Amino acid sequence: MPRRPALLPLSGLSPTPISAYAAREARKALENGLHVMLFSDNVALEDEIALKALSRRKGLLMMGPDCGTAIINGMPLCFANVVRRGPVGVIGASGTGIQEVTCLIDRAGSGVSQAIGAGGRDLKNERVGGATTLMGIEALAGDDDTKVIVIISKPPAKAVAEQVVAALERAGKPAVAFFVGATPEARRAGSVVRFAGNLEETAAMAVALAKGKRYAPRAFAASDAEIEAIVKRETRAIAPKQRYLRGYFTGGTLADEAWIVAHRATGAVHSNNQTDPKFVLADPRRSVGHTVVDLGDDAFTVGRPHPMIDPSPRVERMMAERDDGEIAVVVVDVVIGYGSHEDPAGAIAPAVEAMRAAARKRGGYLPVLASITGTAGDPQNFALQKAKLEAAGCVVMPSNHQACALATRILERIGTRGKAGAR
Repeated sequence: MPRRPALLPLSGLSPTPISAYAAREARKALENGLHVMLFSDNVALEDEIALKALSRRKGLLMMGPDCGTAIINGMPLCFANVVRRGPVGVIGASGTGIQEVTCLIDRAGSGVSQAIGAGGRDLKNERVGGATTLMGIEALAGDDDTKVIVIISKPPAKAVAEQVVAALERAGKPAVAFFVGATPEARRAGSVVRFAGNLEETAAMAVALAKGKRYAPRAFAASDAEIEAIVKRETRAIAPKQRYLRGYFTGGTLADEAWIVAHRATGAVHSNNQTDPKFVLADPRRSVGHTVVDLGDDAFTVGRPHPMIDPSPRVERMMAERDDGEIAVVVVDVVIGYGSHEDPAGAIAPAVEAMRAAARKRGGYLPVLASITGTAGDPQNFALQKAKLEAAGCVVMPSNHQACALATRILERIGTRGKAGAR
């Protein structure tokens, strides 16, 4: 039987550089007894399967390929945030999904024992079979510091999802699973696994379990009266022609959450990440109607840095669309932490101001809603980033999900204008 992977000190990790030889270098590291974090994408499927089989035989974690985020023994790796140590262990295929959940756990007063990145295909591809996720569950099950286990993934292959849930049951610790875009499964009788409906709920459920408290669902952190006041203020001067949502995102999972929330409300959101072929953008560089664009997609990053590193692609997109008089509300993410731009809020602020000024010049008004994925410990200074966004005119919400939910409230409100009884 292969031994359970130990979570070694940071010196036991081998981040592999992006190169044509990534799989070969990862194999060498495993053969030398090292856990591997493989940031590189475009690694052949056969190589991933072989590497994960080798890691299982060696009892080592193979994080990735296409693994952008991890926190091991309190140390952020690649795109990750400064979060306090605590009782919640996280395993996720996605980078910004892990970042959002770990940051929300920290800001709720709890902490993270380990955050293990599995890579984008780990759960989605039946042949990969959730290899890293399953080993991660074994590791967290045997980790005395982990009291709650969290799984984050885009909808996995059905057979793999069943294996993951069964592994969580065997682990015996309270667990939360969130499959992005999937309808939360009803909790099974006697199960230790809860199913969340969004990234914020995932974090909140995990924190409640860690604290031995009951989870209380909520749409917004603010009161109904406060949200109503924001909606009223932000829609009062919107012109009749304004009707569409635009989301400009640097985080792929945050973009997914945005288009999913908005699509459920409107039934008509286009995105380069859409799963419905009818709403996949024919040209990801051109918005159509309601559009949420993931600017970290391969279509935008070939030959240039990811927009979390270089914000200019998002600024260029926003400036290119500032004269579109049909935009009614804009949603943006700001991801801070290690690996990200030193001042993403400062970089986007001029584009926000330009779009809002163009709307005023046309006789309208443009609400811009933002959220910050980060913590007070991050080097960019969370409070300063928030202040810069607010100075540019943004409404800064406590989470990406709340920003997206507020955007749908605004769309609903302007959709009722002119109807009997509308205010």
